[in-house]
Amino acid sequence: MQEIQEVAHAAAKSPTSYGILTYVWVFALALLGGVAGAIRRAKADGKISMAEIIGELAISAFAGIVTFYLCEWAGLSQLLSAAMVGISGHMGSRAIFTFEKVWSAKLGATADADR
Repeated sequence: MQEIQEVAHAAAKSPTSYGILTYVWVFALALLGGVAGAIRRAKADGKISMAEIIGELAISAFAGIVTFYLCEWAGLSQLLSAAMVGISGHMGSRAIFTFEKVWSAKLGATADADR
């Protein structure tokens, strides 16, 4: 019975069912996390490249949006979802690799099988 409810709940939501303001907040939080991460890495490396910053921000935005969808699917509160989006934006590609590992483990495959 619970599985039927989860499927019905997931079916009621789609990427188009969220308002533009929701996406603006998700995007902004992910980018803010990405900026913080880029600044931290630039200070550690002692150099900063505009191409690297743009790449990091694109990855951060993608990680934040994926995290938002996962949080919505899991039914997490909006405040916890916002925190997770910001953290995954800060993590950038590390968040994506973490999602990949979890997904691969759930499927019973190794994350390095395609490489």
